[in-house]
Amino acid sequence: MISLKNIQTEIDASFLYKILADHEEDPNIASVFRQMSEIEHGHAIAFMKKNNLDASKLLPPSTKAKILNTIGKILGYDYILGVLLDTERNLSSSIISSRKRINAGSIGGNALRAAVLGGNDGLVSNFSLVMGIAGATSGKSVVLLTGLAGLLAGALSMALGEWISVHSSKELFENQMQLELEELENNPEGEELELALIYQSKGIPEEESKKMAKEIISNKDLAHDVLIKEELGINKEDLKGSAMEAAITSFLLFSIGAIIPVIPFFFIGGMQAVIFSTVLSGLGLFLIGASITLFTGKSVWYSGFRQVIFGLAAAAVTFGIGKLIGVSVLG
Repeated sequence: MISLKNIQTEIDASFLYKILADHEEDPNIASVFRQMSEIEHGHAIAFMKKNNLDASKLLPPSTKAKILNTIGKILGYDYILGVLLDTERNLSSSIISSRKRINAGSIGGNALRAAVLGGNDGLVSNFSLVMGIAGATSGKSVVLLTGLAGLLAGALSMALGEWISVHSSKELFENQMQLELEELENNPEGEELELALIYQSKGIPEEESKKMAKEIISNKDLAHDVLIKEELGINKEDLKGSAMEAAITSFLLFSIGAIIPVIPFFFIGGMQAVIFSTVLSGLGLFLIGASITLFTGKSVWYSGFRQVIFGLAAAAVTFGIGKLIGVSVLG
């Protein structure tokens, strides 16, 4: 039994592809959109028949799809194409590429990039927090307690966010894979045409694309594997990632950055601790900025000192605010 939700998904996709086709200036891309609309319409009819429902009485597009259409009128119809990346990722990406625009990136990040950014978040946020409290009070224990509380709260928040992100992504992928299997079982002809269109959008000649698609669809297991990769852009290896592992990693990376400005307050207090904390944090910020050059290709000195300037500026603002608040309260 196929859920009404899946039927509605096909109806909405057909509706949105038709809108894209009607507003596309490139006739070749418009043709692809129009054929995709017909394929999704065919999926919906096949699903209706599978559920012993009257296929002549298809459900109308959902409120969500109509809202997307309205947003498209305001922000441009590329917005709708961006939404469809969730269900037709590779086809839409190929179309974006063919129009010489920025190609949509793949889901999932580089581990080193995540480490650098996680440490940066922890350092900058907790450094600013510690400086704000240090400006408001000279009490060593108060600053230390606040710094540790900020570390724990921030790290837990990051960990929970990462867990939800990974877990939700896996659920989304699994749902899309199941829907793809249902489409393959109930409308293999439509999936064959869809796969051929994907290959055509990548620049493969039409006849060769159709031949490749026909051979693949003849083997159901192979066809499903190919479709989830080519149509959805899903790599099965990505589903093996642990949400808990990602959460723990995020917690540790944030904590490493967040502990740096707190270290001096374990041993000393007052302005001396503030100076040492600033020096340590400045070194940490420079290393983070230098590490970012692995992705940007910019100068190590430029990126490093830029990160230091931004981080120190944020901390100086919070320190100044803390000083004003402290004077006001004491006065």
